[in-house]
Amino acid sequence: MRGALLIGGTTSDAGKSMVVAGLCRLLAREGVAVAPFKAQNMSNNSVATLDGGEIGRAQAAQARAAGLEPSVRFNPVLLKPGSDRQSHVVVRGRESGVVGAADYASWRERLRGVVLDDLESLRAEFDVVLVEGAGSIAEVNLRGSDIANLGLASAAGLPVVVVSDIDRGGSLAHLFGTTAILDPADQRLVRGHLVNKFRGDPALLAPGLARLAELTGRPTLGTIPFEPRLWLDAEDSLASPVGARLGPPGPAPADALNVAAIRLPRVSNTTDVEALAAEPGVQVRWVADPASVADADFVVVPGTRATVDDLDWLRERGIADVLVRRAAARQPILAVCGGFQLLGTRIVDEVESGRGTVDGLGIFDQTVVFASEKTVRRSVGSAWGHRAAGYEIHHGTVAESTEHPWLSADDGTPEGAERETLWGTHWHGLLENDGLRRDLLGRVGAARGKPFTAGTVAFEEVRAQQLDVIADLLAAHVDRAALTAIVEGRDATPPVITHSLA
Repeated sequence: MRGALLIGGTTSDAGKSMVVAGLCRLLAREGVAVAPFKAQNMSNNSVATLDGGEIGRAQAAQARAAGLEPSVRFNPVLLKPGSDRQSHVVVRGRESGVVGAADYASWRERLRGVVLDDLESLRAEFDVVLVEGAGSIAEVNLRGSDIANLGLASAAGLPVVVVSDIDRGGSLAHLFGTTAILDPADQRLVRGHLVNKFRGDPALLAPGLARLAELTGRPTLGTIPFEPRLWLDAEDSLASPVGARLGPPGPAPADALNVAAIRLPRVSNTTDVEALAAEPGVQVRWVADPASVADADFVVVPGTRATVDDLDWLRERGIADVLVRRAAARQPILAVCGGFQLLGTRIVDEVESGRGTVDGLGIFDQTVVFASEKTVRRSVGSAWGHRAAGYEIHHGTVAESTEHPWLSADDGTPEGAERETLWGTHWHGLLENDGLRRDLLGRVGAARGKPFTAGTVAFEEVRAQQLDVIADLLAAHVDRAALTAIVEGRDATPPVITHSLA
């Protein structure tokens, strides 16, 4: 099997990331040299690579599925939203400026060359390259500046398979309309459909798929069942709504530790709390109200891409006052990266918000100063006798602190802060270290009078099991022969949709 394929979507969060990860896993298990690629990603969930860059979380998971280390080659352009109108642009892992929605087109030609070069190099090195599109491929208003969907497919000669999430409703109309609205040349790139998250009897859907094939001239290559066991490595903040419970399906034990993860408006690296949810004695929910924060056994303040703005939001919501009262009462709090910065005495920010010196929550006695150059690196160290690894992606650094460090990096650098039941760190991914995570939860349980019984499965094993679940779903429900023909360019060119539905 040799070739490349772009997995596009009718919407954001349709399942593109999952399909690419599953196909990477499936092909890698069969001995195919496969690599993932996403030309342009918009996400605040990112991961540091070995070479000191950062890429979208989904591409790191897809690389893992393919048996590869995360690399900036897999996601050459990463847009990290700092507001509704501006994003920080990361090119080949390095921050390259701030761009507004209106002037992004001026970056187009430079970025187009970057993504095409990286895609070409991957295609020369691997048997198969699976390309993930961005959002919907039918955003025709953006077609002129597109480098992630049909603009990329056209320039690189990629066939396209479109995924739709039927659990949202309207899937057949989405699939028809997504192709029908395109120009004829772009329509010919669309070779087939995948229906994702189907619940019920496939026989009831069959007439609709037959009609869709009749109207579009394109086959549905598979109907992927809804699988409640899939919940790890969410890329999009759409997967972290307020009130959502993280973790495997099924009720939590009556004596479970109740964890409240604060859903900040510009939350980043939401995946940091997923390792907590993997423990059978822990229940994790995203919250945005003072009562939920006050009632929780354990509160996590996650990272944010707009530290000072989200500090304002905490105060407006009344959550800031609850956090201060929790800290005074020695009720457990963990703060990560931007969340850690929020808990300090002062924030000096002339970089991200440009607001200068701002008072933090004063829970930790520390001053955070934002540097123009971003820190992006993997880190290894220890805490409480446990080996621990993580990664850092931040502008703000602790310039002054009277707090006791929580961690010690292998280079001797102290990291984070620890005071009784308060913990803070700039290290993302820290909770994925089994020994440290379980020790932390044991301390939380002791503080709350709820004995914590640790799970027996390593978090990396949980993650690997999920990748295998996705691969098995695709193996069972996708027409492999038809998909292979599309990847290798052996399928027939489909027709342009010109007729009406009457």
